[in-house]
Amino acid sequence: MKISLRLIDDQYPAKPIAETRKVARVFAFNPEGKLAIHLVSRDDIFGKQSYRESPGGGVDAGESFEMAAIREAKEELGAKITLLEELGSCVDFYNLIGRKNENRFFLARIDGYPYGKHACSSGDTLISRTDYLTGEEALEAYQNMDDWGVSKLVKQRELPFLRQAIKRMGAYLRDKR
Repeated sequence: MKISLRLIDDQYPAKPIAETRKVARVFAFNPEGKLAIHLVSRDDIFGKQSYRESPGGGVDAGESFEMAAIREAKEELGAKITLLEELGSCVDFYNLIGRKNENRFFLARIDGYPYGKHACSSGDTLISRTDYLTGEEALEAYQNMDDWGVSKLVKQRELPFLRQAIKRMGAYLRDKR
């Protein structure tokens, strides 16, 4: 069953929505069953924080969510992926910048790393590193994130989809053996 969430931003004062951004996010796992999870570090209008986030980003004009998820994995991980299923969707808000986000999350298998990583957006430059974590390690990393600011907003958006990805990826790992 796909997840469907609508979350509010209770961390920053409300502003009128000036922009709606479509976002594709992917929980991608390697043959060892480890998930690619970014460590994002920032010191900007959202504050100084480090937090975990799945690979992903904006859907470009003319792209589907699926196409964007594949492109984002190529850009941020240098990976060729196969999308296995859509985990669901989440509408959330960043009051501080007046933005509504329409996110879709996917589960994917990493088939290899034929591409070099490259930063294509300002958001990509915030990625400190990408770790490959077991499901348990990924859950612990997300649960240990700060419960304030943008870290809390990302955590409340991503944690339900991470749990679903961990549950579902076992079936795909068994199929490959």
